[in-house]
This record gives sequence, structure tokens and C-alpha cells, in this order.
Amino acid sequence: MTTKINYGKILLVVFITVLIWVWTDLALDEDFTVFNATISITKSTNPQLWVSFGDESSIALKKVILRGPMSRIADVRRKLNDGSLVPEFFLNPEEEGISSERQYVLNVADFLRRSAQIKQLGLTVKFCEPDELTIDAVELVKTALSVRCIDEERNPVKAAAIEPAQVEMYVPKDWSGEKLVANVMLGRREISQARSSPVEKTPYIELTASQIREASNAVRITVAEESRLSEYTITTATLGIILSPNLEGRYRVELANLNEVIRSVAIRATPDAKRAYDKMHYQVILEVNDSDKDAKSAEPLRRELIYNFPPEYVRKDEIVLNQQPAVARFNLVPVSTETSVPAP
Repeated sequence: MTTKINYGKILLVVFITVLIWVWTDLALDEDFTVFNATISITKSTNPQLWVSFGDESSIALKKVILRGPMSRIADVRRKLNDGSLVPEFFLNPEEEGISSERQYVLNVADFLRRSAQIKQLGLTVKFCEPDELTIDAVELVKTALSVRCIDEERNPVKAAAIEPAQVEMYVPKDWSGEKLVANVMLGRREISQARSSPVEKTPYIELTASQIREASNAVRITVAEESRLSEYTITTATLGIILSPNLEGRYRVELANLNEVIRSVAIRATPDAKRAYDKMHYQVILEVNDSDKDAKSAEPLRRELIYNFPPEYVRKDEIVLNQQPAVARFNLVPVSTETSVPAP
């Protein structure tokens, strides 16, 4: 007797089994608490409005409890642990109806439930702490600001000429006096470049320490040579060589151009800065890297010297190199560790 296989029944059983698995997974929802979630406010498209959480652009949530199927919770837990999922949510002021100066109250759970990130995870938000946040919207007014040039340590760059000297920006309407200044910041290389050709930078204001607004247009900065810096020549420079503990005692440095390295150094400095440089233990420094020992070329290694100017005078732009940096040519030679034994 031939037995007929009922493929329809088999498929039905498989389908029902899969449905049971899916239903079981969905039915066994579990909770998962996230402790490092943040909400950040995106820049408003309205330049006349400053939106913040009490002057801050982002805020950390104490905890967010998510609920969903075990498989999805496990996936979220894994992604959080390996860093592929960052629980940061972005609040767009326009999308939240923030359009005028006043305080707004944000229902945190509702906001997170509407976020694309939560929807993509296939989870729901069960609880948030805090459950509400206050959002401040402050009206800004267009105002002419003086432009000030500062260095990386926020000291004024003397002899800096800025064109144009003013820019129009939106600032809080209660700003006045010394607050009505926009900054441009130049690094040391930019200051040096500005002595020979204009440098373009965009002025900015700081609404808070963490919130910066930039002007719509850049300015051009030139820095005049300051007569307070005189030209000096250090006739013989003292050389210092820096070796890491990994190389010290195992290698010695052989310089192929010692006379060139310690020859005169031309500087521009104030008298005080020049005297301080004279007193430095080393005027020039050769820094040797651990990787130099692995160099395969038969030719000497080449490295620019470091000019060991006193830091306090560098910060005040009171000492600069007045020549091209010298380049040391050197080899690392292994030091023999064998102890010679006297002949009997």
C-alpha cells in the first residue's frame, strides 16, 4: 500500500510552529534600563532664537526603561556594549513647535517614543527619569559686534588688523558693553602666517561655554611685525638628546652633522626672553623615537631640531625662530652589553 505524503499538512504544521515561536517571543516582553541616554538640541533654523536646556545644548537622562521582545532587548544590549548603538536623541526645535521666546515643557517619554531610533529598534518606552524637561527659548537680536583676535590661550594678539572690524550677529538682547565682541582665534602657525599674508577666519560668540555661534561671513586678519622683538644670535647652542627608557643604555646617538646642529641660532625676542633662552640647559633638542631603531636605510636618519624656547615667553609671542629649523642627521648605534674579561 503506497502512503501519500500530505505536504499541505506539513507546511501547516511548520507555519503554526513558527507562529508559536514568534508569539512566544512577543509574549515574553522584558524591560531593559538605559543609564547613559542624552537628548541634544539641534541648531535652530531660526537665527533669532536660542533654544537650550537651561543654557546647555544637551542633557543626560538618569534612566530610560525600554520594553520589548527578549530577542530585540538582547540585540540592544549587545549593541550598547560594543558601542555600535549610541543612545543619543536629537531634538529639532521646529519639529517640537518651539518658535517664540518662552519656556516649553517636554514630555520625555512621548518624545522618545516618536524618535526614529526607538521605532527602528522595535521597542517602546515604558518610563523615563526625569519624565519632563524644561526648554528655554530666548530671542536674539541682530547687533554690530567688534571683532577681537585672540590666541589659543585666549590672550589678545597684539598688532592684529582685522578687516572688517565689525560683524553683525544675533545675540541675546540683554547683552551690552564688553559682551558685544566676537572672537577670532589664531594658532601660533596662523599668527606667523598672518605676518606675511592675510588669514581668513570666521568670528564667533559664546552663548555659553558649550554653545558657540559663528558669523555668516569671515574676516581677514594680518599681524604686523612688532618692533619690541629684536634680532639676536645665539653663537653656540647647547644640544640635548631625548631617548626613551626603551632606548637608553641600549643605543647611542651618532650625529653626522654636529657642527651644523650646534651652530648659531637666529631668533627674534624681547631682551627678557633672550636672557631666559640663554639660561636654558639646552637651546636645541633632538628627539629620538623608539621606532628609529628599526630603520633599515644605510643613510642617516633626519629630524628637525626642537628649539627649546622658554614656554612663558612663547605664550606671550616674545620669542620666535628667525631662520629655517636645522635638521639633524644621526644614526642609532647599539651599545655592546658584553663585559670584557682580562687575559690571564
